[in-house]
Amino acid sequence: MENEIFQLQYALDTFYFLICGALVMWMAAGFAMLEAGLVRSKNTTEILTKNVALYAISCIMYMVCGYAIMYGGDIMLATITGDGVTGAEEAATYAPSADFFFQVVFVATAMSIVSGAVAERMKLWAFLAFAVVMTGFIYPMEGSWTWGGNAVFGMYTLGDLGFSDFAGSGIVHMAGAAAALAGVLLLGARKGKYGPNGQVNAIPGANLPLATLGTFILWMGWFGFNGGSVLATASVESANSVAVVFMNTNAAAAGGLVAALAVARILFGKADLTMALNGALAGLVAITAEPSTPTALQATLFGAVGGVLVVFSILTLDKLKIDDPVGAISVHGVVGLLGLLLVPVTNDGSSFSGQIIGALTIFGWVFITSLIVWGVLKAVIGIRVSEEEEYEGVDLSECGMEAYPEFTTK
Repeated sequence: MENEIFQLQYALDTFYFLICGALVMWMAAGFAMLEAGLVRSKNTTEILTKNVALYAISCIMYMVCGYAIMYGGDIMLATITGDGVTGAEEAATYAPSADFFFQVVFVATAMSIVSGAVAERMKLWAFLAFAVVMTGFIYPMEGSWTWGGNAVFGMYTLGDLGFSDFAGSGIVHMAGAAAALAGVLLLGARKGKYGPNGQVNAIPGANLPLATLGTFILWMGWFGFNGGSVLATASVESANSVAVVFMNTNAAAAGGLVAALAVARILFGKADLTMALNGALAGLVAITAEPSTPTALQATLFGAVGGVLVVFSILTLDKLKIDDPVGAISVHGVVGLLGLLLVPVTNDGSSFSGQIIGALTIFGWVFITSLIVWGVLKAVIGIRVSEEEEYEGVDLSECGMEAYPEFTTK
């Protein structure tokens, strides 16, 4: 009887884990639609190509070496069964291959963040070359120091210092933003984005319905992102925890959207849809570091703080002439840091000092290594398209086709 109960729990936990992984995979579609909606029509095909290709590259590189670096275990050549290779301590409750699948879609999420920030002026193959290094080495290394539990360069363990990141505000989102920031700094702004006298020229996206659809897809996928990080559901305790995480994830997104919409109305006198969309995503990022311990009201307030912060962050980056077409660095980087700093408010097992050291470790590692990789790519093959190609749109120069061929290229 006891064995039958274990088998049922094992099956339910594994099935739940896989479904959550599938929801996170669906976030790849959300990023693709969001970014496609926020770029100009002449750059749509290229950014869609980047999103589908980076997902495939992430899956291959994490299989080849990323998972082994992050957790240890021969994923590429092993036949993974219940008694096989695993890198997670909790793997006795679900299939180890489910753990790999759940982890690999997180890697793709981190890389998707980079895609939008460098949109409309980066060479496709330079981006894909960076994706190989990011998903195969840079991300798995910082993941090994956090979720993997290894000491940072053999010196200190972040967990022992009081660092906690439930589902990845820092480990996934801030890491992706750090890589994006390094690329944007070397890449430079789009032509015409900033005027000679310091003015910021708006470059509207081509398809706001697509951007809105992308946001809803991400919002939905985030239930798998945070809910799956509970790692189980086949007991009363874990089922209750999953329910709390789902509730708080949704509440934070709502709080972020309303707050960003209100701030945009105060600052601009209009209801800015793009700020509202980024506000929802900011709320989701803010709660990702700890969605299991806040009350619903606290989660809503945390999301609202993220929604307010992201508006001011986007405006500040523009003043600094850091051109991020989709606001990815603000949403995932600045608010990712906020999410880490909010953890000790409700989680006694963490500390502000541990969160700060963890954030500095993640950002420092990813930013510096990414800057090196981007720099090498810039020197060897170049990372930016020509001015003429940028004017005509990278769809034609990089992909040889337009997303909307019946439209006149502007």
